[in-house]
Amino acid sequence: MTPKILAEANNLWWLVPAALLLALLYFLSPILAPFLFAAILAYISNPAVSWLARHRVRRALGAVLAMLVLAGLLVLLLLILLPLFVKETSLLSERLPGLLLQINDQLLPWIKARFGVELQFDLAALMNLIHQNLQGADGLGMKLLASLKIGGLALLGFVVNLLLVPVVLFYLLRDWDSLLARINALLPRRWHWQLTSIAREIDAVLAEFLRGQIAVMLLMSLFYVLGLWLAGLEFALPIGIITGMLVFVPYVGMLTGLLLATLAALMQFPGVNGVIPVWIVFGIGQALEGMLVTPLLVGKRIGLHPVAVIFALLAFGQIFGFFGVLLALPASAALLVGLRHLGRQYLDSSLYKK
Repeated sequence: MTPKILAEANNLWWLVPAALLLALLYFLSPILAPFLFAAILAYISNPAVSWLARHRVRRALGAVLAMLVLAGLLVLLLLILLPLFVKETSLLSERLPGLLLQINDQLLPWIKARFGVELQFDLAALMNLIHQNLQGADGLGMKLLASLKIGGLALLGFVVNLLLVPVVLFYLLRDWDSLLARINALLPRRWHWQLTSIAREIDAVLAEFLRGQIAVMLLMSLFYVLGLWLAGLEFALPIGIITGMLVFVPYVGMLTGLLLATLAALMQFPGVNGVIPVWIVFGIGQALEGMLVTPLLVGKRIGLHPVAVIFALLAFGQIFGFFGVLLALPASAALLVGLRHLGRQYLDSSLYKK
């Protein structure tokens, strides 16, 4: 093996620890998810805690204050969304039978006359299914509670992980600076500059993505709430917030909000004319987000293709469960930095040039 090839191999030394780290993440995934989720929250909240620390507020107290703000936002979100679930379920149980009758009496004959396809609904069976499963929020709640017996252990594990997040988050926020200093001191001096350079680049990408994406979510939530309110939709507030909070997933947030808003409009308005303003709001919102808001606030620095985003969500969800969906995009943005460095080293290597 020539000295040049040996030198190229030395430049790729970090592939071995990277592979070991990925293997460790995979095998520890059942217990690692809450720690990673807490680390993401700590990364987002650390600037606020550091600002408080510069104004003579102890980091422990600053960490508690930041966690209280996060908890307050979560409670507020639940208070906004739960009434939508309860009331929409009740309205669905009341109005869905009439909607099915309209479909059977008007839509199906039109399909038969237009396309020659004959469809039939067993209305009696559908009505019975609706009355059994959508008997208001109380009936649905009892069925959900009964179903929890099947997955009781899974639910217990989820609750334990959920309770573990604030504990880990507190200690990470309190000791953030000291933890970074210890990690920096352990880095090999030979590769210290390269590793810190990669870390700074990852920090820049994550900062641009996370904080920019939060701004996009807030702005789009405000737009959809105001737009649906002007369209006369009764559930403008919860549906607008859901749509805005899900815009970080390309097309999924818009399609989810569009489906919820369409169902709510069909339940609220007597005809299809009430649905058209709702569709106009979502059309404008999708164009506004894609052409102005996201490019302006997030930019193209990250470079995650929509297909890569969907793959990351599915892959991280498969490995880490529910928390994996929350971790997918920031972790993918950080991984992309490593892949860029690997790509540059590969293009400069003799393996590529010869």
